[in-house]
Amino acid sequence: MLDPADNSVLPAIPAKRYFTIGEVSELCQVKPHVLRYWEQEFSQLNPVKRRGNRRYYQRHEVELIRTIRSLLYLEGFTISGARQKLESEDEFEETVMESAEQPKVSREVIGGLINELEELTVMLRD
Repeated sequence: MLDPADNSVLPAIPAKRYFTIGEVSELCQVKPHVLRYWEQEFSQLNPVKRRGNRRYYQRHEVELIRTIRSLLYLEGFTISGARQKLESEDEFEETVMESAEQPKVSREVIGGLINELEELTVMLRD
């Protein structure tokens, strides 16, 4: 197994929809029992469970595991510190998404006002 502190040598993530726990273990260089433990500690990590309670991870979860691995092994975060950092990043992303949606509403309102002003201009000319 590779050095757990070295994220630069992790293999590329193949273009697949689902990954088994064994595949994720190899892709992230983390043992399966550690992945199962992280599922309990990080609410964002929630693989699909199918027949016989088999876990199937999606690409975004593999990327999240690599992020968790980096926080714990490279940056020296504790489990609770890594959890807080990920939660604060999620809140930041939600705020950015909300603020990105607001200008669309404002543009719609402005577009409606422009149309009304154009109609008023036409009425005043007549």
